[in-house]
Amino acid sequence: MEDDRGGSSGVLISDEELEAMALAADPKAPLDPDAVPWTPAAGLSPELLPDWYMPTPRTARFGSWPGAVVALLIVGFLVVDAFGLCITSGFLSVA
Repeated sequence: MEDDRGGSSGVLISDEELEAMALAADPKAPLDPDAVPWTPAAGLSPELLPDWYMPTPRTARFGSWPGAVVALLIVGFLVVDAFGLCITSGFLSVA
Protein backbone atom coordinates (compact mmCIF):
# COMPACT_ATOMS: atom_id res chain seq x y z
CA MET A 1 0.00 0.00 0.00
CA GLU A 2 1.37 3.38 -0.95
CA ASP A 3 0.97 6.33 1.40
CA ASP A 4 0.55 9.99 0.47
CA ARG A 5 4.29 10.62 0.83
CA GLY A 6 5.21 8.21 -1.97
CA GLY A 7 6.42 5.42 0.30
CA SER A 8 5.42 1.80 -0.07
CA SER A 9 5.63 0.56 3.51
CA GLY A 10 1.91 0.94 4.18
CA VAL A 11 2.64 2.74 7.48
CA LEU A 12 1.62 6.35 7.83
CA ILE A 13 4.07 8.46 9.80
CA SER A 14 3.05 11.71 11.46
CA ASP A 15 5.02 14.89 10.90
CA GLU A 16 6.25 14.85 14.49
CA GLU A 17 7.57 11.27 14.15
CA LEU A 18 9.22 12.11 10.85
CA GLU A 19 10.85 15.19 12.39
CA ALA A 20 12.13 13.18 15.37
CA MET A 21 13.57 10.53 13.05
CA ALA A 22 15.26 13.17 10.90
CA LEU A 23 16.83 14.91 13.90
CA ALA A 24 18.05 11.58 15.34
CA ALA A 25 19.56 10.38 12.05
CA ASP A 26 23.30 10.53 11.40
CA PRO A 27 23.87 12.77 8.35
CA LYS A 28 27.21 11.13 7.59
CA ALA A 29 25.93 7.56 7.68
CA PRO A 30 26.26 5.67 4.37
CA LEU A 31 23.13 4.75 2.45
CA ASP A 32 21.64 1.33 2.92
CA PRO A 33 22.41 -0.87 -0.14
CA ASP A 34 18.74 -1.90 -0.23
CA ALA A 35 17.51 1.72 -0.22
CA VAL A 36 14.82 2.54 -2.77
CA PRO A 37 14.96 5.97 -4.46
CA TRP A 38 12.15 8.37 -3.67
CA THR A 39 9.60 8.79 -6.42
CA PRO A 40 6.95 11.50 -6.41
CA ALA A 41 3.34 10.51 -5.81
CA ALA A 42 1.01 10.17 -8.76
CA GLY A 43 0.01 13.47 -10.28
CA LEU A 44 3.11 15.36 -9.22
CA SER A 45 5.44 16.85 -11.78
CA PRO A 46 8.98 15.44 -12.07
CA GLU A 47 10.67 18.88 -11.87
CA LEU A 48 13.28 19.60 -9.23
CA LEU A 49 11.10 22.15 -7.43
CA PRO A 50 7.36 21.75 -6.86
CA ASP A 51 5.05 24.02 -8.82
CA TRP A 52 3.68 25.70 -5.66
CA TYR A 53 7.22 26.68 -4.63
CA MET A 54 8.48 28.03 -7.95
CA PRO A 55 5.93 27.95 -10.77
CA THR A 56 7.02 27.63 -14.37
CA PRO A 57 7.61 31.09 -15.85
CA ARG A 58 5.18 32.08 -18.51
CA THR A 59 5.71 34.71 -21.17
CA ALA A 60 3.01 37.23 -21.92
CA ARG A 61 1.60 37.16 -25.42
CA PHE A 62 1.32 40.71 -26.75
CA GLY A 63 1.40 39.82 -30.41
CA SER A 64 4.02 41.14 -32.83
CA TRP A 65 3.41 44.90 -32.54
CA PRO A 66 5.87 45.56 -29.64
CA GLY A 67 8.63 43.83 -31.57
CA ALA A 68 7.80 45.88 -34.66
CA VAL A 69 7.94 49.14 -32.66
CA VAL A 70 11.32 48.23 -31.17
CA ALA A 71 12.69 47.22 -34.58
CA LEU A 72 11.42 50.49 -36.11
CA LEU A 73 13.13 52.56 -33.39
CA ILE A 74 16.41 50.71 -33.82
CA VAL A 75 16.33 51.08 -37.61
CA GLY A 76 15.48 54.78 -37.21
CA PHE A 77 18.46 55.39 -34.90
CA LEU A 78 20.76 53.50 -37.27
CA VAL A 79 19.58 55.59 -40.24
CA VAL A 80 20.15 58.82 -38.27
CA ASP A 81 23.67 57.61 -37.35
CA ALA A 82 24.39 56.53 -40.93
CA PHE A 83 23.77 60.07 -42.19
CA GLY A 84 26.01 61.51 -39.44
CA LEU A 85 23.19 63.29 -37.68
CA CYS A 86 22.55 63.70 -33.96
CA ILE A 87 19.22 63.25 -32.21
CA THR A 88 20.46 63.28 -28.60
CA SER A 89 18.53 66.40 -27.53
CA GLY A 90 15.38 65.27 -29.31
CA PHE A 91 15.92 67.52 -32.33
CA LEU A 92 17.61 66.28 -35.48
CA SER A 93 20.82 68.22 -36.02
CA VAL A 94 24.18 67.88 -37.78
CA ALA A 95 26.72 66.24 -35.50
